[in-house]
Amino acid sequence: MTPSWRKPVGMLLILLIVGLWCVIAVTVVEAAALPVWAQGIAFVVMGLAWLWIFPMRRMLRWMELGRWRD
Repeated sequence: MTPSWRKPVGMLLILLIVGLWCVIAVTVVEAAALPVWAQGIAFVVMGLAWLWIFPMRRMLRWMELGRWRD
């Protein structure tokens, strides 16, 4: 059995997406000038929605199964 190329490529893409999310999230929260407690809530909401629900779930499925959808 040969190793899959999808897992290393997927890991690199995940790191790239997380880095991009960090830049976008910090820029948005700083521009909004929210209080500290609201910043924490904003980061949690953006992290759950943007990172996990949209691209990461499909990325992890592709890495494991080789297809984007069920």
